[in-house]
Amino acid sequence: MTVTANPRVPATERIAVRCVDSDVHPAPRRGELTPYIPEPWRSKYFLTRKIGEQIYYDAPDYAHSYAMRVDAFPPDGEFACSDPDLAFKQLIMEAGADIAILEPAAYPARIPEAQHAMSYALNDWQANHWLDSHNNWHERWRGSICLAIEEPEASVAEIERWVGHPYMAQILIKAEPRPSWGNPKYDPIWATAAKHDIPVSCHLSRSHYDELPMPPVGLPSYNHDFMVTYSLLAANQVMSLIFDGTFDRHPNLRIVFVEHAFTWILPLMWRMDALYEARKSWVDIKRKPSEYVKDHIKFTTQPLDYPEDKTELSRAFEWMECEKILLFSSDYPHWTFDDPRWLVKHLPEHAREAVMFRNGIETYKLPDTVPALEGQVRVF
Repeated sequence: MTVTANPRVPATERIAVRCVDSDVHPAPRRGELTPYIPEPWRSKYFLTRKIGEQIYYDAPDYAHSYAMRVDAFPPDGEFACSDPDLAFKQLIMEAGADIAILEPAAYPARIPEAQHAMSYALNDWQANHWLDSHNNWHERWRGSICLAIEEPEASVAEIERWVGHPYMAQILIKAEPRPSWGNPKYDPIWATAAKHDIPVSCHLSRSHYDELPMPPVGLPSYNHDFMVTYSLLAANQVMSLIFDGTFDRHPNLRIVFVEHAFTWILPLMWRMDALYEARKSWVDIKRKPSEYVKDHIKFTTQPLDYPEDKTELSRAFEWMECEKILLFSSDYPHWTFDDPRWLVKHLPEHAREAVMFRNGIETYKLPDTVPALEGQVRVF
């Protein structure tokens, strides 16, 4: 008996996008990424040790499932979110995301050139294993142009290499490298991103213990204080971008902070605006800091700060004008996964469409319709 599989072609019928997920983490299968790493770094750096063997992370259940959803591991024993078909089933069909922004996990390197080699490899790997016609037949995946921000010249070349790809939706960087982003060192990257009108997203990174972001009082002791530290790191980058004039030099630049939380931005805007008013004659920027935030910066919803008194969260959403600065994110396949059907219920009703899909469509320049999928769960 001959069995013919259904061809992987998109439906002619299209439906409106109602959920854009801005934080999904694909992982390569064993051996899949290595051929894409350019030499000499493949042999002299990444093949001399097991990548990630000393990652500092003590999240719940890490020893058992690497802090991933246990059901996200495919039956063949590969890592969570290494199978595009399983991810499609769980995230698109069952949870209701219409378009998902892929952000490959970090493979940290101490040498900037090696970090660029890894970014180069991740971009080719995404294009050939997730964004190709076989795995993206449904047109739901969007990739990230991974950059080693430590290498501005090479990063500009990498942006130019991928910016015309139909499914590359953003640039992806890490927040840890010094100096801070307001330094003119990074201007070539910002200028290239602004020229092509492509957003720059920053995702937190995990690395070896000596490469973690260093708070003023020293390294954290546990994962939980380390996670809070990431909001402080993002706050410092926000201040650097604004007060060092990055947005004045690059008025079309758009930044997205992924997985850094977001409720902290409200008091930070208050504080920056107060200092700006008090010292306006000494400050070179042209507008109130809060205006730069609302015009140039977005934050993802996961992790959602969830106070015991939910009215406190509702007030924070209102005061920060969440409909202007938030993007929905699930963090699939991590154990912290936020189902869009759960998250939407906690947003103010007037902001739900903006946060769940309108801001995502605008930020990533996405289509407002996608091919219909029979049986897909719908968030709206």
